[in-house]
Amino acid sequence: MAVTVVLVASSSGLNTAQQLGRHLSCEVHGTFGACDLVVPDLKAHLNKLFKNKTTIVFVGALGILIRLLASSIREKSTEGSVIVVAEDGTAVIPALGGHKGANELSLELADFLEIKASITTASDLHYNIALDAPPDQFYLANTRDYKSFMKNLLSGEEVSLDGYLPWLKNTGIPVSRDGKLKIRSTHLNEIGNQFELIYNSESLAVGVGCERGTSVNELISLVQTTLENNNFAKESIAVFVSIEQKMDEMAINAIADFFNKPLRFFNSVTLEEETPRLKNPSEIVFREVGSHGVAEASALAAVGPHGELIVEKTKSRRATCAIAKTKTLIDPNSIGKARGILSVVGLGPGKAEWLTPEAKRCIEDSSDLVGYTLYLDLLGSLATNKKKHTFKLGEEKQRVIAALNLASEGKKVALISSGDPGIYAMASLVFDCISQTDNLNWKRVEITVSPGISALQACAALVGAPIGHDFCAISLSNLLTPWAVIEKRLTKACEGDFVIALYNPTSKKRDGNFQTALGLLKRYYKPTTPVSVGKSLGRPEEEVIITDLMNLDKTAIDMLSIIIIGNSQTKIVDGKIFTPRGYLQISSESRVIDQ
Repeated sequence: MAVTVVLVASSSGLNTAQQLGRHLSCEVHGTFGACDLVVPDLKAHLNKLFKNKTTIVFVGALGILIRLLASSIREKSTEGSVIVVAEDGTAVIPALGGHKGANELSLELADFLEIKASITTASDLHYNIALDAPPDQFYLANTRDYKSFMKNLLSGEEVSLDGYLPWLKNTGIPVSRDGKLKIRSTHLNEIGNQFELIYNSESLAVGVGCERGTSVNELISLVQTTLENNNFAKESIAVFVSIEQKMDEMAINAIADFFNKPLRFFNSVTLEEETPRLKNPSEIVFREVGSHGVAEASALAAVGPHGELIVEKTKSRRATCAIAKTKTLIDPNSIGKARGILSVVGLGPGKAEWLTPEAKRCIEDSSDLVGYTLYLDLLGSLATNKKKHTFKLGEEKQRVIAALNLASEGKKVALISSGDPGIYAMASLVFDCISQTDNLNWKRVEITVSPGISALQACAALVGAPIGHDFCAISLSNLLTPWAVIEKRLTKACEGDFVIALYNPTSKKRDGNFQTALGLLKRYYKPTTPVSVGKSLGRPEEEVIITDLMNLDKTAIDMLSIIIIGNSQTKIVDGKIFTPRGYLQISSESRVIDQ
């Protein structure tokens, strides 16, 4: 199912809404302050969620929902699921998308609320099954014939079953070998009709291989042609498979994305075990990768000893493809290894409003979280059901090693930083560690960096616009950089009249660094130069100070502070700091020229 949101119509339903939100680990939206997201217009927000196919649990009256949503209800094949729950939790009704998961979710919520769901769809009532909403890994090929088929079924016709259809056992469907109606499971592209429903089952494993640097289009074209030539349904593909050495191959990763199917990899030892079953074993391939085949061997390894190769290796100029089939279904999670993903995520300064949607998605998609204990604590409910790997302050390298090792196992890992991970944080250390190693497993991990709002940006926004012109950031910590280098950089910044952001200004062991830096700044900058100090930004104990260089209170600075020193043009007006970019000066000069 899609992203789920609990939408509450009024404060009288808040208690029920919050219970459901906790149960579903999702946000509660509404028009009043106690909600996770406060929206100004309930109707507009409801319709936006619906059009985005968000699964909506609406806490309120069914009549209200109908009136609010009426203008957006069009074609059921393009709509999401909507469940209505009474404000007091005494009723659950799947209002829309019953066969798209609404019925299933309604039953779950009813069980949670210890009531009975009000299911009204005909096939569920008569046969305890929704034929137009098959389970995972089955796809109804001829949806256009569903209504006519159901009309025939409800009129009393019996059904014959053909193929692997375990989900139809123990239902109320009248089954007979001689049934006029037919339900069939197949991996082929076949056309059903009002008397026959066709389901494509995920029973195919597509093995692929290619030369390094093969174009994405070449591999996609090869797979598409192979499917078309054999009349195979793309919906029947359960998984794409290859050898571990190809984990970072762009074309192979792209083919899985193109077909929206999982991708798994096998090591050469596993693939070599399939050599007796290969149609086209190759000594050349063996010398290159350690197995006598890649495409055929991968496909066979995926389907196991009871599966069979149904399309032997086909080739384009630089790529290969083979297809194997099992009699049942292929569970991609039980075979091979996924390519690991390491997302280096910036939380921003701390508060939820400053967490970017991309960063939130990376965290939600991950199985494992790695980070400093305080940073993981800041995640709150986002860390629910995640495996947490916590480290102390100063254990940055250990965090990166742990994250890379976890991702090397095929896991989705989020390495958490505060602020922006690319600014005095973990992202550069990740790439540094990879560059210094021969560990191929690390090098095959997919690395993404999700930016966050930095302390510099947050402090600047809170005090006005002090970095409206050229600026730089300098860390005063000499734990990793010699003080002589820091002092040289700070001097050059002062000589250039930069706005300067000072990170890591002081600590229990480094009080002298800030004193020295302050003395240097005072040699170049006027005593009245505006200064802003941000402490614990985005957290309950947040403090923002606006002052000037002469009156900067050294005792107010701690290790959680960010300091922004203005330049010769920076001003304080009406309690806000800003550094002019020069637009007004350009406008004045333009007027003079025009005259």
